[in-house]
Formats: sequence, structure tokens, C-alpha cells
Amino acid sequence: MALKAIALNCTLKPSGGKTSSTDRMIDLIADGLCEHNVKITKTIRIADFNVKPGVTSDEGEGDDWPELRKQILDHDILILGTPVWLGQMSSVAKRVLERMDAFLGETDDQGRMPSFSKVAVLAVVGNEDGAHSICASAFQALNDTGWTIPASAVAYWVGEAMGSTDFVDLEDVPENVSQAAVMAASNAAHLAGLLKQDAYPGSPQ
Repeated sequence: MALKAIALNCTLKPSGGKTSSTDRMIDLIADGLCEHNVKITKTIRIADFNVKPGVTSDEGEGDDWPELRKQILDHDILILGTPVWLGQMSSVAKRVLERMDAFLGETDDQGRMPSFSKVAVLAVVGNEDGAHSICASAFQALNDTGWTIPASAVAYWVGEAMGSTDFVDLEDVPENVSQAAVMAASNAAHLAGLLKQDAYPGSPQ
């Protein structure tokens, strides 16, 4: 059974031809998913789009979220990538999660949100501490909005505090980071496969 994954790069910078550190971490997980025959269709850089603030699935004229939402939900696995800013996830990542809040009111007749039986993992990079805090808040938000979180569902790297080296500029990826990406990918592919075969039943509303 074919599985598809999509990645959201929530860096603050729009595309400009330069790969970001968040792209590099996403690619590590994506490469791992490919080893499990998961098709990675695209990485969307959210800063390239007009994702309006709000908590509905369509915030009106000019809002790019409705089309992005459709693309996201057309996949079995979501890779949510965010840099660390001020010890927290980026404001772009937070906006994506806020827009997914609409899922709570979009349940089917079994009480299932549109994200039910879909799997989410995280890719986190930065030059300050904050990865664990980001995981705690992002995983909570993803779970609240219906996503399933596998075991070991994050790959992250944080450089020296107040340092200037970016993950994208490292000559070699640290072995423990590579292993974390491989594990996140393996667990995500396994869980997504199970859920695609046997989705959550929900409960009558």
C-alpha cells in the first residue's frame, strides 16, 4: 500500500534559492522515509504563501491556507519543520498549528477530525536550546488537532548557545542526529501503514 508524505518548512525566510537548515533536517527524515517506500511529494515553504492569522480553515480573500490544507490532508505523513527562535518554534509554525485548530470543528459522523489516522513528525534546528520545549508544545498541538505521533518522532540539532554555526553549514551530520532521523522515519512509515490499513473507528456522534 503506497504511502505519501509532505513536509512543511516553517522557516521565517521565503524561498530565495538557498537551502535552509530546516530544509536539511527535513531532508534527513525524508530520505529515511524513502527507504520505507514512502513517496515524498514536496516540501512547502510556508513563508512563500499568505497564511492568514485565524483558527478557521478559510480566512477569506487572499488566504492561501485552504489550498495548503487540502494538500496536507492528501498525505499520510506530515513532516513539520521549524527553526528555534527565542527558544520557541517559529511564529510560522505556530500559525500553521493555529490554523489546524479548525479540525476540532470539522469532524465526521464518527467524531474523527480530518487528520485522524495520519501521522506527524518534527524536524527542529537552531543555535540555541529549545528543541525539547518545542517538541512538547508542538506534539501537544498536533495531538489536539487529530494527528498521531509515533515513538521517537523528532530529529533535531541545536548548536552552541550564542554560536554562529548553522546546521546547513556543517560538513557532516552528527551520527546521533542521523540515527534520530532514521528512527523517526521508520516509526512514522510503520505507523502510517498500519493506520492506512485500519483507520481509527471513532465513535458515533
